[in-house]
Amino acid sequence: MQGLLTREQYNQVQVLEKQNSFIPDGEEDPKEHLAKKTAKAKSDSSKKTDKTPADAKTVKSPNKKAEKTKNTAVKNPNSVSEGEQQYNPIKDECPPIGLESLKIDDFQLHASSTKRYGLGAHRGRLNIQAGLYEDDLYEGAWCAGRDDTLQWFEVDARRLTKFTGVITQGRSSLWSSDWVTSYKVMFSNDSHTWITLNNGSEDLIFKGNREKEIPVRNIFPEPVVSRYIRINPRSWFTRGSICMRVEILGCPMPDPNNYYHRRNEVITTDDLDFRHHSYKEMRQLMKVVNEMCPNITRIYNIGKSQSGLKLYAIEISDNPGEHEVGEPEFRYTAGLHGNEVLGRELLLLLMQFMCLEYLSGNQRIRHLVEETRIHLLPSVNPDGYEKAFEVGSELIGWSLGRWSNDGIDIHHNFPDLNAILWAAEAKKWVPRKMFNHHVAIPDWYQSTNASVALETRALIAWMEKMPFVLGGNLQGGELVVTFPYDRTRSQGVVREQTPTPDDHIFRWLAFSYASTHRLMTDANRRVCHTQDFAKEDGTINGASWHTAAGSMNDFSYLRTNCFELSMYVGCDKFPHESDLAEEWENNRESLLVFMEQVHRGIKGVVKDHQGRGIANAIISVEGINHDIRTAADGDYWRLLNPGEYRVTARAEGYSLVSKKCEVGYEMGATRCDFTIGRTNMSRIKEIMEKFKKQPIKLPMRQLAAKPGFGPVSDSF
Repeated sequence: MQGLLTREQYNQVQVLEKQNSFIPDGEEDPKEHLAKKTAKAKSDSSKKTDKTPADAKTVKSPNKKAEKTKNTAVKNPNSVSEGEQQYNPIKDECPPIGLESLKIDDFQLHASSTKRYGLGAHRGRLNIQAGLYEDDLYEGAWCAGRDDTLQWFEVDARRLTKFTGVITQGRSSLWSSDWVTSYKVMFSNDSHTWITLNNGSEDLIFKGNREKEIPVRNIFPEPVVSRYIRINPRSWFTRGSICMRVEILGCPMPDPNNYYHRRNEVITTDDLDFRHHSYKEMRQLMKVVNEMCPNITRIYNIGKSQSGLKLYAIEISDNPGEHEVGEPEFRYTAGLHGNEVLGRELLLLLMQFMCLEYLSGNQRIRHLVEETRIHLLPSVNPDGYEKAFEVGSELIGWSLGRWSNDGIDIHHNFPDLNAILWAAEAKKWVPRKMFNHHVAIPDWYQSTNASVALETRALIAWMEKMPFVLGGNLQGGELVVTFPYDRTRSQGVVREQTPTPDDHIFRWLAFSYASTHRLMTDANRRVCHTQDFAKEDGTINGASWHTAAGSMNDFSYLRTNCFELSMYVGCDKFPHESDLAEEWENNRESLLVFMEQVHRGIKGVVKDHQGRGIANAIISVEGINHDIRTAADGDYWRLLNPGEYRVTARAEGYSLVSKKCEVGYEMGATRCDFTIGRTNMSRIKEIMEKFKKQPIKLPMRQLAAKPGFGPVSDSF
């Protein structure tokens, strides 16, 4: 670092006369990737490699007066023009340097003063959340220790960076109203001598926030090259304090000698389309994948959103369009909250990856495709996504686009079957009057007047139609995997460990994803918001995090055979396009490993003595108070951890049969078939129905009326 600091470029702050679009050095337009694979994929736009212009102006030594710079974007000498603060994506700007995504670590953030530790500079990150209970450790902003114009928030980029803009928010708090209404921006290369951004005659004062949640972006009239950047608040909400959440826009300058950057750089070798896709572009990409791999893919829709957009899914299987006996069905869904975009893009990347790897002969992918029927539904809430996509990744705040068009949180819009089951258990109705599985949906929920989103109804119909065994819904804003139950059993309790009867297998399934993620179980990683899930191996029972009735996970477990988990795949809900390749590397192995878990446990077919499969037969495992049922062809899959189990198969009208089934540690479900016979009572009922419910023996009076039979004589 000493060597770098002595270089001439570190002794001058460079002000560039014009902005250039940014692509990391050595990368080509990602939209051209799939175009190489198929002629139908078209690139909409091209990007230019970011370079420092040869005519870059520089500010002389800090001891001398700064040179005049062109005032190209500033009309009022004291503020950035209103036109640069509108909520529209700006094409020719640098990406965020990583305060929200945690690329910038806590040691790179500094401040003039701090109100207390929980409001330190390390908490001054865009969209950071304080949570329901604010405390001294995890609060929702940087807040200065004093409210005066001498305060500042500083970021050390640790390398020369072309800074192009700043995004600010107020403090995340349910109890306080704090935000900065105007500020100056300063630059330095040694963190001692600072130059304030100006228009040549006066220091620029940028307009800040008008409330605490909506981000406000200010683009500099000209890019500035330096290592350090400071934000100096000049005014703030009159009934509040100096508090900020910040993101900095900047492009790292080429520097092959910067060991710190190279050590932390994540590079992918996968040739995929790393960009955000609108609804139309998503549909086109799915079509491209289908055309590349027509023999293993099929596109279909499960219904429509409130605004009429179709909910498209893609199936990946060696026999797309049909259920194969003995082959388990798996699903990934994403975008239940429209603003949690990373999961959506990960599924679009996953379908590309599986298609390309299958074509290239990857044996792992071929085995998955040939032995599993995989369904990927990348956008459950396309209406919400379009709202977020229109505003852009850095300006949506924390909640814009989260809900459906009619204001419903889809993930928590399912019927609360937990309450129904637990009430029945309290009355000791289970199993005499009610099963411990396939809990019936209440009539009120199915009425047209119920507050149920169209997207939720479409999901329920899809979940009941397909015999899914395992599923995951990808969400964002955290790094953790949650598993049922999501609702606390005790009334009025906000957080409480509430395990299912299958808690052991759920914990394994959650750990299989978290442990193979690049960051989830890293004990040294920074906490996203308020809770350190790495201490819990990157997993948590949903109810012990925060209670939520009517979740998709609980509904799937209690209504269908499918074990569903939620994967929170990144701290940043809507990462910048430039971060997608790294996020793919973080999650790729986890996505594949979790799919492979569908082959864990036992599987088989329940048949009668004629060899016909019996649908809706009940499979019970001794010691686990939760049963599953067979599919239409009599086949079933029961997820279990390694061990020896007593398994029972029974069906209405059939005798029950039990046997021991052993699950090994190697991947692959153990075969455990059942042949069950009809009970005597069911045979009698069948014969009676055949004879229209008449007894087999005719009454005596009918026998007497037949020829050869006379009346019974009293003489006998």
